[in-house]
Amino acid sequence: MTRRAYLYFTLTFLLGIVVGGAGTYYYAWHNGLWHRRFSKERVVSHLKSELRLSDSQVQQLGQIMDEADQKHRQLQQQVNPQFQALHDETNDKIRTILTPDQLTRFNELVREAEERRKRVGPP
Repeated sequence: MTRRAYLYFTLTFLLGIVVGGAGTYYYAWHNGLWHRRFSKERVVSHLKSELRLSDSQVQQLGQIMDEADQKHRQLQQQVNPQFQALHDETNDKIRTILTPDQLTRFNELVREAEERRKRVGPP
């Protein structure tokens, strides 16, 4: 093949990567996979328009969502210590198999992950 054919093949391949990546990014962003958190207002608005809810139903739905949110928070407060204990236990077990250099880096990675979790919030 000629040099020009290789160039066209390479450019086509790279263009495919760029277009595929851009399409994936657009799809994920547009569908809220990367930037949306749960929002009671968005759920209520969506259900109101999809189900054509009356004002009284919207008010009742808001109360139901508030009650569920409160129960969710209470349950999360009860379970979080157990998850944290499991997380700490796992990290401690990992630490036992590491060399001193690896241990230093692992502790740094754990610290960075905890800072990111505090900033962004739990998954």
